[in-house]
Amino acid sequence: MGAVKSKRMPRAVREQQMMDAAVRTFGQRGYRAASMDEIAELAGVSKPLVYLYLNSKEELFTACIQREAKALVAAVRSGVEPELPADRQLWAGLRAFFTHTAKNPDGWAVLHRQARTHGEPFATEVMVMRDEIVAFVTGLIGAAAREAHRDPALPDRDVAGLAQALVGAAESLAGWANDTPGVSAKEAAATLMNFAWAGLENLMHGRPWLPPSQLAGQR
Repeated sequence: MGAVKSKRMPRAVREQQMMDAAVRTFGQRGYRAASMDEIAELAGVSKPLVYLYLNSKEELFTACIQREAKALVAAVRSGVEPELPADRQLWAGLRAFFTHTAKNPDGWAVLHRQARTHGEPFATEVMVMRDEIVAFVTGLIGAAAREAHRDPALPDRDVAGLAQALVGAAESLAGWANDTPGVSAKEAAATLMNFAWAGLENLMHGRPWLPPSQLAGQR
């Protein structure tokens, strides 16, 4: 009976089951320790069926990275309403990011811990996702600068650097939040917002922090 049900299940549904099992296994066990036998058992299918659908462990892991990356980017983008003020947009984006990573800890572990530590082609797949998020955040910071004053004083390189720093901080904080009992997505987003926005707001209004040597030169 089980075999008949397996054959009748639509391919897309069966693939989804296998991908869910793979993300859970890779996220909790790690890429090298995870086995196709474990994934097949968790998905309720035979190991040959996993290979039939996804060819190899490497291809399965790559497919997991691509799926989780796409879902994370979509969550962040959909969480931001362009008509809101700049600080509200950033807040919404951060909440969407931390909400998604909290609800999908195994997926985040695949992206943040596993894919980056096992070389190519996995690291490149993650960088594609990260570059997309950084570009999105760069746009938010640029919009904030334009909102603050008509002639933004922030060079493009500074805006890009700030976006890289903010995304890097969000990535580290998400890992910490997922490993720390009791830390909610809202709390994690507020922590980063408090850390980042005070500085960003000062920059937007022409009040940057300056090293002591530059401060002395201004006197």
